[in-house]
Amino acid sequence: MEIREYREYREEEILQLYQAAGWKAYTEDPEALRRGFEGSLLVLAAYDGEDLLGIIRTVGDGSTIVFIQDVLVCPERRRQGIGTALIKAVLERYPDVRQIELTTDNEPETKAFYRSLGFSEFSEIGCIGFMKTGRP
Repeated sequence: MEIREYREYREEEILQLYQAAGWKAYTEDPEALRRGFEGSLLVLAAYDGEDLLGIIRTVGDGSTIVFIQDVLVCPERRRQGIGTALIKAVLERYPDVRQIELTTDNEPETKAFYRSLGFSEFSEIGCIGFMKTGRP
């Protein structure tokens, strides 16, 4: 497995990955997804040869905050360290950033995964998060 910057947006492979992960809100608006990639701070991809295994997409300023927007791994390749490697690559890229944040599903397995990488729930560090969605 090789992790490298994802610089050239290839719609077909990205839509296939997001569709396999069940992220329909993204696949239903491919143009918005493309713009999201173009406006990202950093996108890293995990490859096995030319096969895309997973992707991590970040937004932010890269100095005071980095928000991990998307972490996806092909369903048939999960639990093989790909997601961990992608997150660690972002953490290594931004070692001095004050806040590296993400939001995720409130599932025990998901929470355990992020905790294993050093993340804390907002409530554990005296914070609370808010979100306003633009779509129903």
